[in-house]
This record gives sequence, structure tokens and C-alpha cells, in this order.
Amino acid sequence: MTCRLSALAFLFGAIVITRIASAQSASESSHSGLDLNAIDKSVNPCDDFYQYACGNWLKNNQIPPDESSWGRFNEIHDRNQATLRDILEDSAKHQDRSPTDQKIGGFYESCMNEQTIQKRGIEPLQAELERIARITNQEQLENEIVWLHERQVGVFFNFASGPDPEDARMTIADVDQGGLGLPERDYYFRDDAKSAEIRQKYVAHIAKMFDLEGVAVADAEKKASAIMAIETALAKASLDVTSRRDPKNVVHEMPKGELQKLAPAFDFDQFFKALQTPSFTKLNVSVPDFMKEFSTILTTSKLEDLKDYLAWHYINASAALLTQPFVDANFEFYGRLLSGTKELKPRWKRCVSATDDELGDALGKKFVEKTFGAEGKQRTLAMVHNIEQAMQQDIDSLTWMSPETKKQAQVKLHAVADKIGYPEKWRDYSTVTIDPADYFGNWYRCNIYESKRERDKIGKPVDRTEFAMTTPTVNAYYNPLENNINFPAGILQPPFYSNSAADAVNYGGIGMVIGHELTHGFDDEGRQFDADGNLKEWWQKSDEEKFEQKAKCIDDEYSRFQAVPGVNVNGKLTLGENTADNGGLRIAYMALMEDLQAKSIRPDAKADGYTQAQQFFLGFAQVWCEKVRPEQARLYAQTDPHSPPEFRVDGVLVNAPEFDQAFGCKAGDKMYHANSCHVW
Repeated sequence: MTCRLSALAFLFGAIVITRIASAQSASESSHSGLDLNAIDKSVNPCDDFYQYACGNWLKNNQIPPDESSWGRFNEIHDRNQATLRDILEDSAKHQDRSPTDQKIGGFYESCMNEQTIQKRGIEPLQAELERIARITNQEQLENEIVWLHERQVGVFFNFASGPDPEDARMTIADVDQGGLGLPERDYYFRDDAKSAEIRQKYVAHIAKMFDLEGVAVADAEKKASAIMAIETALAKASLDVTSRRDPKNVVHEMPKGELQKLAPAFDFDQFFKALQTPSFTKLNVSVPDFMKEFSTILTTSKLEDLKDYLAWHYINASAALLTQPFVDANFEFYGRLLSGTKELKPRWKRCVSATDDELGDALGKKFVEKTFGAEGKQRTLAMVHNIEQAMQQDIDSLTWMSPETKKQAQVKLHAVADKIGYPEKWRDYSTVTIDPADYFGNWYRCNIYESKRERDKIGKPVDRTEFAMTTPTVNAYYNPLENNINFPAGILQPPFYSNSAADAVNYGGIGMVIGHELTHGFDDEGRQFDADGNLKEWWQKSDEEKFEQKAKCIDDEYSRFQAVPGVNVNGKLTLGENTADNGGLRIAYMALMEDLQAKSIRPDAKADGYTQAQQFFLGFAQVWCEKVRPEQARLYAQTDPHSPPEFRVDGVLVNAPEFDQAFGCKAGDKMYHANSCHVW
């Protein structure tokens, strides 16, 4: 969905298994399911296993011009996109067949109708920009903020809903920092040359967009400078991405009236009333100091500057819906400069993604009907249960954890809910009007629907059957506030999982993903939530101290890795994902060994010349074969809680004695570490 996640849902974005994953089929000659053609046997696996497993793939593949990165599994994403395209083109031709076909087919048609979009020009923007220009007082300014928030344009701050950390079965309102146009608060303050260049070009980009809207160049430049000053002030009061990883830093529950005291210059009671938010008496204010600064900005900034700030964020949010000059300018900054992408994606890909964003459940239901079989779901569930059993054994075997904490950890593990494939209930879009000739209007009508759907949850029990990702998404996540693992149908395909692949390869692929998500319940963030999802202390103090010592080992290890020249991996930002990678691989391996024994398969039984353990580690490593443009690698290193792909492989395996045994690594080999880091 297009809505911004509240702080209470921040862990969704922080703990997914990967940014994007996609698939390439294994070599035709492979009996195991491995891609034998990807392996570079000139490399010693004990010196650099990532290069060994992926070396030939890296040599033989280039990043397409419309991508900022290209992983060995992009084929699965592209396959899903092609399937969705077929569905949407069919629905567009048969909109009278059913309400679902009318919604998704009409939306897709409106997006693909470039002639109408070009003909309308900037007309879709004009009415609201003119209304902003007519603002003369505080009340009108606040009314405009309401109007934009209703359409999911998060000016100044974000307002959403999420599980109450103190009572995770109920939904609470949440007000959070927001209102920035750059990816993260530190982009406004880093003093290196590249960051300074990005800031300078961001201001130029704002001016360019105003110019396209019809503002004189000199005036556009003045507006851009004033907007940058407002955003910099907002950024200064914001928490950085690393600080936000600690749930305690973004949980500050208080009576609704206390928010008004924090930000007296803004009438929050009227804001909630105008949005028709359900009645509530308390809420979470994620970053109280940010709300204080927001109030100060309202009182110290010129009204014209505040109006320009609102206009900019409306234009920026709408850029992809407008004529080609807006689309190109938006791509030039956010695509080419920030991510290094050389070309804009084809129109059909952008329209498929837009339909998935805005009408995800309607499109996802058709995707599931066309692609997702019962056998894959059953076998995946069986693997989940095996890995959960391995996690139970792993907890029992820990020498550093006390019996009291182990007991509570087992309670939490046994309470984990497994959500596989697709939601139990599909969203009802019947109230959303879709006009095949109005892409701009369709987008914002969908946003209004989703915004209201999220607000209406406040004060109600949390629906734990809901997925936070659409079903075609090639990803997975753990939700600590609901204590469940979630695997959309999009990821349950080769090479993560295949009915024809060896168990060892499947355990290395989807099995490691399952283990990764389970481990998130016990990483530096997830461990702070109890079995019911409440933010609650359940560890013995001595165990917390031992955990932090072991986690510091992983933090220090990954902080030594260089993501791009001049930028190291942020060990604290990536700590949760690195812990989950290490723990997930370990318990997936344990589960495989148990499964092989139950099936009377010898661990040394070979396929394609590799033992079961070797197949497992190769299946794991080949998931992460990926090439990334330098600009995107820099962006990832500064904002993404995942480590670069080569370190998701080698950084994990240097901590795995089972890997040393499988490939005969010994002292002196680069992959061999006698004093490895180990938490789970």
C-alpha cells in the first residue's frame, strides 16, 4: 500500500528478508536445483564463498538500464510482473465482467492511457495549488494539511494507526516525524562531498518542478531554498534510522491532550475531527521533540514559505501521475541521482506496480488464483514446523541463557503464528470509484480509501490475519507486535522453493528465510516484545547483558565491511538483519539435518558433486547473487537495515563451523574464524 508506516509499524520495513528478490531457474543439467553455471570453481570456497557460489553469474550478468540493482533472482519478480500484466490487460478488456475487473482493469487502463495524461497537462494539480495560493490564515493552512493527509501526502508529520505496544491486541493512533523529501534525516547534515551534491541537486530539483508547474525560474529558486530550510529544521528534530531501531525510542504513549501541549501552534483536536478519526483518549507520539519543533516552525516561518512547502509535497507526491516532463524530472533525481538507474522503467511495469500499490488485494486475489498451488503451501508449512522445532532445540541448547528466560522464549516461539501465501480476508474496494480516463483521480481516490481504512482501525482489535504486503510481493517479514511470520505467495517460488529441488537446496533458500524471520522475534528489536506482541520486559537482566555482548560481536564484525568506497556497513543499523541471517541459517541447517535423518538420507549423499551440506550452503549463497550500482549501494548503506549481498553470505558463513566442516576450511583460510560471533 502507499500509506507511510507509523512508528508502531516501523518494524515491518526493518525486518523484511530483502529489498527485492527474484528468480532465475537452475541450470538445466542440475539434479539438485542449484545453478551450476553460476559457480566459479577457480575461486577457493574457503577464501570467498560468495565469489565461489556467484562468481560466474556476476561475470555473465549486467544490470539492466532501468534497474538500480540486479539480483540472480530478478527473474521471479519479472515473472510475477508478467503474470500481473496478463491479468490486468485481460481485466482492462473485460471491465464489464465483474466489479474486480472494473477496478483493476480500469485503473491499469487509466495509467496506460498516456495520451489522455499528456492532454490534461497540469490541470489535475491546478485546483489544489490555487487553493493553497489563496491561504491567508492559520485555519486555512491547517485545513490544507488535513486535505493532504487524507490523500496520504504526509506533510510536516505522519499520522497512522498500529498495534498498541502496551496492549498489542488493540489499535492505537500514532503521530510520528515526517515531511521530508530526502530519504533520511542524515541526508540533510552529512558533510561529505556526495551528500553536499545531493542537497544542492535536491534544491535544484524542487525549483525544476515548480518551473514545470508554471512558476518563474527566479521565484521557483526562492521557493526551493525556503522549502529546504523548513525540511532541514524538521530533519534536525527527527530521529535517525539507527536510533529508530530501538522500539523504546519511538514509543511515548500519552493522553491526547498532551500532544496539544507539545505542539500548541497546531490544533490537533480539529485535525482529528476533520479526518473523522474514531474517538480516542490516548495515542502514541513517536518523537515528542519533533512535534515541539513542528510547532515552532509553524510560528516562526513565513506563511508564504509554509504554503510553498505544502505545494511542493503535493507536486512531488503527484509527479508520477502527470505529464512526461514531470515523470522525467522525478526520475532524474530519485532514480538516476539517488539510485544510479540509467533508464525509466517501461510504462507497463510502472502501471503494474501502481495497480499493485493501490488495489493490491483485488489484483492479488487474481494472482493467487492463477499461480499459487496447494502443494507448495503444504510443503512450506511442513518446513516451517521443522524449523520452529529446530529453533526450540537451539534455545534449549544455549549455554548463556538462564532457565527462566529460556522458558519465556519457548512460550514466545510456540505462540508464533504462521501466515502463508495470502490473507484469509480480501479487502473490499467497492467504495472506490475508478475511471478508466482519470489516472490522477484514481490514484488519490485509492489513497483516500486506504487512509480512511487505516484510521478506522483506531480503538478496535487488531486484525492479525491481515498481510502488510501484497500477495505477489517477493519478500517476507516478521511482525513483532503481532508475533507472526508472513510469507506472501510471490516468494514461494523457485529458487527460494521448488517442488523439484533437493531438500537441501530448499532449506538453504526458503528454509533460511523462515529461520531468518523466526529469529527476528529474538533479535535486538524483536526480543523486547513478549509472546502477545506487547513491548514488555521478559528477560532476566543478566541474560540481556550477555545478549548485548554477543550482539556487539556481530555489530563490530559487520561495521568493518566496506559497502562502497568511503562508506562502511552500519553495524548498528543492520544488527537485527545480520542477527537474523546468522541465526536463520543455523536453525535451517539444524532442521535440514533432522529432516534428512527422518527420511534416511545420508548427509554425505551427493548430487551434482556436492554433499547435502554443501548443497545447503550453495543454495543459501546463490539466493544473494546480486549486482548493485554504486549510487544505490551508497543509498542502501545509509538507509537500509540489510547488509550488502556479499556480506549476507560471507559475513554469515565465517560464523558457521558447519560451513567449515562442509567445505574443509581450516586455519589460514579467509573464511575460517576460530572465534566466530554467535547469538542463536
